[in-house]
Amino acid sequence: MIIQTLKTLFNRDLNALKLEIESYKNESAIWIIDKNISNSAGNLCLHLMGNLNTYIGAEIGKTGYVRNRPLEFSLKDIPRSELLQKIEDIILVINNSLDSLNEADLEAIYPQIVFEKEMTTGFFLVHLSTHLAYHLGQINYHRRLLD
Repeated sequence: MIIQTLKTLFNRDLNALKLEIESYKNESAIWIIDKNISNSAGNLCLHLMGNLNTYIGAEIGKTGYVRNRPLEFSLKDIPRSELLQKIEDIILVINNSLDSLNEADLEAIYPQIVFEKEMTTGFFLVHLSTHLAYHLGQINYHRRLLD
């Protein structure tokens, strides 16, 4: 049951992320930083793609993805269409990866130490979902304030 719940939440929020990126009237505004807003929506989107591709794609789905986290925050002016394609791609990766799990897998210890201590795969997947939702909210505010 929790696997289907996670899939539903990831799909909901990734589709909402697509809508946020699509909703910028001015494509260049995706990359604006201003005053105390240190991360653009584009960089937050890239960060989410790197995060999900690393912890779900590479680790659970065995995709072979290799993360370059500094680029998630330093790249600029990636076309909107490319960001949207990255979101579409990660939706497939997440669905395929989560489909490979069973309830026992969720109780197993996640293979990487991420927060300086062991945690179950289920716990970490819930964390990743809330991390996505957190940055999705930031992107929504970014768009409404700076576009």
